[in-house]
Amino acid sequence: MDISVFIVKIFPLCAVLTALFSAFFPGVFQRLDFAIVPLLGLIMLGMGTTLSQADFLRALRTPRNVLLGLLMQFLLMPLLAFIIGCLLNLPRDQFIGLVMVGTVAGGTASNVITYLAGGDVALSITMTACSTAAGIILTPLLSQLYLSQTVVISAWAMFKSLLFIVVVPVSFGVLLNTFFHRKIQLFIKYCPLVSALGIVFVIGIVVSLNSENLHTCGLLVLSAVILHNVLGLTLGYALSRLCRCDHRTAVTIAIEVGMQNSGLAAALSKTFFGASATLPGAIFSVWHNISGAIFASYANRVLFSRSRRGDK
Repeated sequence: MDISVFIVKIFPLCAVLTALFSAFFPGVFQRLDFAIVPLLGLIMLGMGTTLSQADFLRALRTPRNVLLGLLMQFLLMPLLAFIIGCLLNLPRDQFIGLVMVGTVAGGTASNVITYLAGGDVALSITMTACSTAAGIILTPLLSQLYLSQTVVISAWAMFKSLLFIVVVPVSFGVLLNTFFHRKIQLFIKYCPLVSALGIVFVIGIVVSLNSENLHTCGLLVLSAVILHNVLGLTLGYALSRLCRCDHRTAVTIAIEVGMQNSGLAAALSKTFFGASATLPGAIFSVWHNISGAIFASYANRVLFSRSRRGDK
């Protein structure tokens, strides 16, 4: 079994168990709060080693689909987060955290989920690369737009943080893949495992820092996260079909839109708004892998069923 597929199958269980452990024994992970940003940088480095110049150039060959996905990523997801947060009357810090989840780029796990769903992996990788690059500018701007009435945000400070957390490690990873591809094959092979372990540790740290908040608003935040993710997947697919995308492309865009880089959202939330704002990102990291696996199974069955009927 491919290591990436194996990780996707066991990751939700590991994430849930880690979250439960850190909720009941928060002292184990709390002392590691300094490691959130370095761990995310390591994850971004791993992502970079899976990308090449060809992935970015591929966007030029399918600009319509990539642009459609980016528009939904950065228009739909922040708006949904804002509306859900308002409707559920989330506490201030958790509202901020949910909006931050909505403003970041697509998650790296989307590529593997797309593979499991029978989607267009090349398009998924291209969209992840493009949304990551666009998010460097759009995430600070969108955060300022949606949260300016709640908290003072320095878009420039967030932009600089994204440069160090995302741009530097991803760029270094792309350079390694470009110039030392053969020499780092073993590292590339185990990058999904390293990334999964990194996210599990981030979840453990963030949940431990929010152990008290879980008792007061855990179910409310979980409800908000589930709504946000499920609506992202559903509307991502439905709107893609309305734009006359074929089923395979629509599935790919839906996964890319619905699965957020919640680890990055948690890191930015902690840096700019405090530990209590990281809870939605931690819960999203667990939930979207569970929902992604379910969606992949359903989409794959539908895809093959429609393919047999000749329905594109």
